[in-house]
Amino acid sequence: MKETLLSYYVTFNVEFDRVDIELVYILKWSGIESMFSEFRFWHFLTGPQPINQFDQTELRGFNKRVLMVGLLGVLLFVLRELWGMNTEQLTPLLSEGSLDTYSLARIVSLIGAILWSLIYMAFHFFGIAYLLHKLTSIPYRNLLILQLFVTALLLMEKAVVFIIFALVGYTTPVSLLSFGPLAATFMDQPFFIFFFNQLSIVTALIIGLQFRFIRAFAPQLNSRNLLLGLIGLHVVMALLTAAMGYVPFDTWFAQVVEGGASNE
Repeated sequence: MKETLLSYYVTFNVEFDRVDIELVYILKWSGIESMFSEFRFWHFLTGPQPINQFDQTELRGFNKRVLMVGLLGVLLFVLRELWGMNTEQLTPLLSEGSLDTYSLARIVSLIGAILWSLIYMAFHFFGIAYLLHKLTSIPYRNLLILQLFVTALLLMEKAVVFIIFALVGYTTPVSLLSFGPLAATFMDQPFFIFFFNQLSIVTALIIGLQFRFIRAFAPQLNSRNLLLGLIGLHVVMALLTAAMGYVPFDTWFAQVVEGGASNE
């Protein structure tokens, strides 16, 4: 009788796109609720302790959230590109070259922004999760849940900065939410400014979130060593990003769209 009613209610609710609401009550009534876990993004962002029980359950709704974060991330990078953020190197093409050259450069730049958004999100979602998996031996799937939150927070930070830039009508080389502006007031070395630009309030929030999640999965880990390890990981990533600032990507891009050094 229970199996018949469960099958009927699931079929009925799928047809009306309400399975996520009603199925919870049917599973509780049938006594098999432990087979499933509902993934609610904001719930686990504010209280992530229950996810250390997901090894024995099927996490429903997670892939949908991953897709949603990915699409919103690509949209954010596209909007930044269309608005003109980080496209200063294309402006001379409009005055020195033809309109076709400038249009081609904008198309190439837009494609590059989309590709970079995918690389950026994949690195923080899959790459960092894999690295933490190797360092802590925590199941890779659990760390993907953690890194989904991290990726979303990084995108939110970029969205806030983009909105501020759009409102004031201009951009700055450093993020307003980072320690870059503070470093620029008493430092002249671009490397250190770029380095502190990668460290922000959101970075501290991410470290706290990662620490809390990993402790929930592996309480046997030494808290002090774990915290120092996470801080060290973010510092190393900031150093590598700052070093990448010295690679002349803008010059290379301009040479590609202008036909290379032969046009000089």
